[in-house]
Amino acid sequence: MKKFLFISLLLSLAVLPMAAQQYKYEVGPFLGMTGYLGEANNGILFKHPSFTVGGTFRYVHNSRWAFKANLNYANIRGDSEKDESWYPEGANYKFSSHLVDLGLTAEFNFLNYGRGPAYKKLKPISPYMVAGVGFVFAMCNGANQASFTIPIGIGVKYKYKDRLNLGFEFTMRKEFSDRIDGLSDLFGIKHSFAKNTDWYSFATFSVTYEFGKRCIKCNYIE
Repeated sequence: MKKFLFISLLLSLAVLPMAAQQYKYEVGPFLGMTGYLGEANNGILFKHPSFTVGGTFRYVHNSRWAFKANLNYANIRGDSEKDESWYPEGANYKFSSHLVDLGLTAEFNFLNYGRGPAYKKLKPISPYMVAGVGFVFAMCNGANQASFTIPIGIGVKYKYKDRLNLGFEFTMRKEFSDRIDGLSDLFGIKHSFAKNTDWYSFATFSVTYEFGKRCIKCNYIE
């Protein structure tokens, strides 16, 4: 009996550091749906939905803040045929554009996200807000267009296991060129940032895996 208790104690001591271990990085894929607002659709965001697929890398600064880079391929579509807006000479505009999107964003968790000792008051689930800067390369109707973007959005993340995270995120991206749909200045008004009408969105599900052990003695984490 004493031998059994001794072995159990050793196993407990061996497991505790692993359970308390924290990691600095996350990496994983995501998949989702795209939406578009612009000259060929100025009403319902997901009127002509399409898809996006990509990967994400996240640096976890602490339980509240994280910084993320994502790279993905996406398709957006639009068709003005059933829009209520009137276009010059009654024209109909339809397009399909392929995007390569890069985003660099900061995330703020509304709750202390993670798992750990009770005194840290960590939660395995947390909503968050995200904002940053980005770049998009669009291919539409044989023409190429590059533009800077401003991604903003919200999401929720869930720590399914100690090193496995599930997430859902919705972001809108404001782009600067007004040409990712191959259309611009349809009403004879020169585009500017204030008058730019092109937005696109991602609604994605992600799975990320944590790596890069954090040195607890060197990094105090709330």
